[in-house]
Amino acid sequence: MDFADIFIHDTTWAFLGEILVRCVMMFAMIILFLRLTGKRGIRQLSIFEVAIILSLGSVAGDPMFTEDLPLVQAFVVMACIITLYRLTTWLMMKNQAFEDLLEGKPLYIVKAGELVLEDVKKGKYSQDEFFAEMRQQNTEHLGQIRVALLESDGKLSILFYPNEEVKYGLPLFPEACSIVKHIEPDAHYACSYCGHVQNIQQARQACTRCECKTWAVAINTARLT
Repeated sequence: MDFADIFIHDTTWAFLGEILVRCVMMFAMIILFLRLTGKRGIRQLSIFEVAIILSLGSVAGDPMFTEDLPLVQAFVVMACIITLYRLTTWLMMKNQAFEDLLEGKPLYIVKAGELVLEDVKKGKYSQDEFFAEMRQQNTEHLGQIRVALLESDGKLSILFYPNEEVKYGLPLFPEACSIVKHIEPDAHYACSYCGHVQNIQQARQACTRCECKTWAVAINTARLT
């Protein structure tokens, strides 16, 4: 067995240059596609950790079983990816705008017991997914929440009102959040789309905040801890 064939084979300097170009392009494409999937797609890992896992995992696999793929090519690819990773993280530390461009900014999902509709859409969650996250943090209705923030790593951070300051809010559990068809004079009602609580006279009245016409009975129960 010729050890030169194992490590170098027929690799040329021109092909090594091509590998470097391909690495830069593929690394950029991985970051782009991860950003397009939204925060939900990466969860606890950062975008760059996922990029490294995908890139290095693919690079490490092929040389293991491809006879004419020398190890030097995989080494060059890995070195290039790690260099790009280090460069990118350094740029993010030096430039906040660059970090925001790649990783995104935290998004306000709930403020003062109401959904922040513009940021909810940016977060690429469905409303049910947001509600599921809130329920998992022992939240019964939006009126218990002072602020809910979708972090850049996909986690939902919540600040709650003290129990004595809990407001009327949209219920988060499906059975309690059923759409009303008849209005009771002494009840509070929350818009099923944005969570805004207001007095209404008819079941199909438009919400003054988002113009939705479906309502659920609002509740103001204290949070159980």
